[in-house]
Amino acid sequence: MSTSSNRQIARASLVVMATFLVSRLLGLLRDVVIGAQFGTSGNYDAYVAAFRIPDIIYTLIAGGILVSAFVPTFTGYLAKDDRPGAWRLASAVINLVVVALTVAALIAVVLAGPIVQYLLAPGFSPEKQQLTVQLMQIMLVPPIIFGISGVVMGILYAHQSFWLPGLAPSMYNLGIIFGALVLSPALGVYGLAFGAIVGAVLHLLVQVPGLIKIKAEYSPRLALRDPGVREVMRLMLPRMFGVAVIQLNFLVETSLASLLPVGAVSALNYAWRVMLTPQAVVAQSVATAAFPTFADQYARGQIQQLRSALAATVRSILFIAIPAAIGLWVLREPIIQLLFERGQFTETSTELVATALGAFALGLIGHSGVEILARAFYALHDTRTPVVLGVIALIINLIMSLALINVLGVTGLALSNTTAATIELVLLVVLIRKRLGGLEDRRVLIGALKTTLASIIMGVAVWGFLTAASTASVIVRAGGGMLIGVVVFAAAAWLLRVEELQALLGIVRRRLQSRTT
Repeated sequence: MSTSSNRQIARASLVVMATFLVSRLLGLLRDVVIGAQFGTSGNYDAYVAAFRIPDIIYTLIAGGILVSAFVPTFTGYLAKDDRPGAWRLASAVINLVVVALTVAALIAVVLAGPIVQYLLAPGFSPEKQQLTVQLMQIMLVPPIIFGISGVVMGILYAHQSFWLPGLAPSMYNLGIIFGALVLSPALGVYGLAFGAIVGAVLHLLVQVPGLIKIKAEYSPRLALRDPGVREVMRLMLPRMFGVAVIQLNFLVETSLASLLPVGAVSALNYAWRVMLTPQAVVAQSVATAAFPTFADQYARGQIQQLRSALAATVRSILFIAIPAAIGLWVLREPIIQLLFERGQFTETSTELVATALGAFALGLIGHSGVEILARAFYALHDTRTPVVLGVIALIINLIMSLALINVLGVTGLALSNTTAATIELVLLVVLIRKRLGGLEDRRVLIGALKTTLASIIMGVAVWGFLTAASTASVIVRAGGGMLIGVVVFAAAAWLLRVEELQALLGIVRRRLQSRTT
């Protein structure tokens, strides 16, 4: 059963990883288009700052429900073959989310001025603050649409349907690209805000065929006394607090960055999004695919299988996250040059973003691990533990940010984030081991050490190549560096007999044999 669950997670991970890869590539294309149009200008600083409050509203109300509360509860109904109860729950949650998001958006529209002036961007000029207010008011529409779409994602995930939910973020990126290319020439930075609305609508519509296929049922009910709704609310409340902590991290970074010279807010955003590309493709995709299985195993009382599935997932994540982090750190400058340095994105912009990316890069390991382990706690119906650890991480991030901002600028803010995420990962590992009675510790530790050694060898090889090719074109430096990194890491991992590489080669070998027979 454990092997079957691991294979189910692996198959689902490949599907989600493919859709996440498409989404992240479109996300990079979106950032490339935006970079050419706006660079690290004051207008884009305003857009990035304006995005924070709508993102907080959606993530706080709907995001927490989807990740930690709705999926385990909805899956519990499906595991008991109570489909009418499952659809009653889904309908009630959708309706509650729409009401809550609408009320929150209206309050934010009214209070937009003071929020921007005193909390979000106190370092902006009055004109830049006014622009931020107007952009924020426009972008308060998408969270309401995302609220519905997010619950729909949870419904489809619980049915082990990953293609359409995986494509939804790509639709959102296409909407913003449309805004940047078609609307921005006439509307300026407002085009990006209206593009976000278009993207949110597409995000929802692309999933509708999935609902039709599973014969979803909807009823206009709130059902606050329904046991399932109460369970969702019980699980949601601590998670909402945890999400608030995470979003407060972003709010603190944006607010502090607004006190730095023009371009600091934009630089942090570009660097963060580049770091998120491998994190989303690997950690988020695997965590998304594994979460319904974790929840189902816990609902059926299969703790041993859950422990084995989680350990295998952690090993897989570390096998990719560790070399990706080191590779991203070594290649940060040529990657930024290749992706963004055109149009309004100048050499100065590259230097600023690459500096922040260098500090963010090593945090890829921490952020990737947190994605997986936090979901393991959610599957256990424990939303409090990740919240407490998130608060600890926030405090560490805040203290370090205040201490380093005047010394290291944007690098200090990014480094604080990386340190906090790493500490949060370590604490999650310690506590999940206690809850599950271990985590196949020896296999995980040996795999992590071998992967780290192979990654260091790779990093040295790539650094040597960049030194030798210092006068070559950026395409040669970035492309050649990535190619050498992949080859050297694979060779080193093979020589060190890293278990995850052996497993991957076994899958490829079986696929090839099945096609030839």
